[in-house]
Amino acid sequence: MIYPPSEDSYLLTEILKEKLSVLLEGNPDLTFLEIGAGSGIHLETAHKSGVKKQNISSADVNPVAVGHCNAIGFNCIQSDLFEKVPEKYNIIIFNPPYLPEHKFDDKPDTSAGKKQEVIVRFLQQAKDHLEPNGKIFLLLSSFTPMQEIEQELNKYNKKLLGNEKLFYEELFVWELTV
Repeated sequence: MIYPPSEDSYLLTEILKEKLSVLLEGNPDLTFLEIGAGSGIHLETAHKSGVKKQNISSADVNPVAVGHCNAIGFNCIQSDLFEKVPEKYNIIIFNPPYLPEHKFDDKPDTSAGKKQEVIVRFLQQAKDHLEPNGKIFLLLSSFTPMQEIEQELNKYNKKLLGNEKLFYEELFVWELTV
């Protein structure tokens, strides 16, 4: 099963449309990586925004998502975060599983683990795959236990790019730079 696009995906899509057009003016050969590509919605957004298809890469731990993204024409590899990603990129995006693990939801596509291990590992590894002056776009939720990721998140410069209040939570898209 592939995580279907939802409010979080759509918020990140809107931010990407806005930011990529500006970033491409300064660098028409912008390189783009999505960790956790899922349905490929953000790969399609990057391409429609002007990122050259050959400069769009993605990785997902789910072999079904990898097969789907390759079938729709994007380069996607099966990898646990950056495990099999040797390159550096101008833009790295991640809409992670951000919910705290609990007895009713411990699925890897929605829960980041008891101590948000998925997000912590992403933040630890991402800076090594970022080109100088590169940017990370990270989606988080008001349900994300920030105390678990705060130490790693504070190693980056942070800028809030957008948020959306839903009935039950608030979503945030952060721009991170080194």
